[in-house]
Amino acid sequence: MSRLCFDYGHGGEDSGACYNGRKESDDVLSIGRAVAEEVKRYGVTVDETRSSDATVSLNDRSNFENRNTYDYFISFHRNGFKPEVARGVETYTYLNARAKSKSLAGKIQTSLVALGFTDRGVKEANYHVLRETKAPAVLVEIGFIDNSGDNALFDSKRSEIIKGLAKAILAQVGVDYIEVSAPTQAESGQTLYRVMAGSYSVRENAEKQVKKLKSSGFDACIMIFN
Repeated sequence: MSRLCFDYGHGGEDSGACYNGRKESDDVLSIGRAVAEEVKRYGVTVDETRSSDATVSLNDRSNFENRNTYDYFISFHRNGFKPEVARGVETYTYLNARAKSKSLAGKIQTSLVALGFTDRGVKEANYHVLRETKAPAVLVEIGFIDNSGDNALFDSKRSEIIKGLAKAILAQVGVDYIEVSAPTQAESGQTLYRVMAGSYSVRENAEKQVKKLKSSGFDACIMIFN
């Protein structure tokens, strides 16, 4: 199974970008750890360069990653420029990055743009955590912390951001994300949660998906809808 290294930017004495009492270090720790919990549900191992509001140097971050072998290194950030001037998301790879880095960056960027963030594109940069890490690496800037519109999206669509990032990361490592539908009320009054893992016009394809889910330990069956 895949092993990932998650890096939550700044922390401790380094708050990162700040605006109206809001800290980048807090935002990325919160959202990043939630994404980690989501992907871990699928058996993916996630190690974190920090798990609290602690000061971690750039060297400590890259050294942490270099001590192990990871499939990907993902650094979470929020941008800053001038109050209410810039907005949007951008995802970075190192200069002349490997195909795997570019592929993951593209998936992450697409997932966030789909939620309403302005698309600032996939870019290259000579950042320490991209340059000094061994695994294919990306750094994502989840909107501008000094833009009220981006903050509104970050807060109101928190669950969608977590889900979108998790889906993008899982897709890159070859794991299918399983959608959980809204709860329905059973006749007995008990709330049930139905899990959807795809809809198929060909029964054979549906049967293959059920077999795949069962082999992964999920209880699955075919339900017919007209």
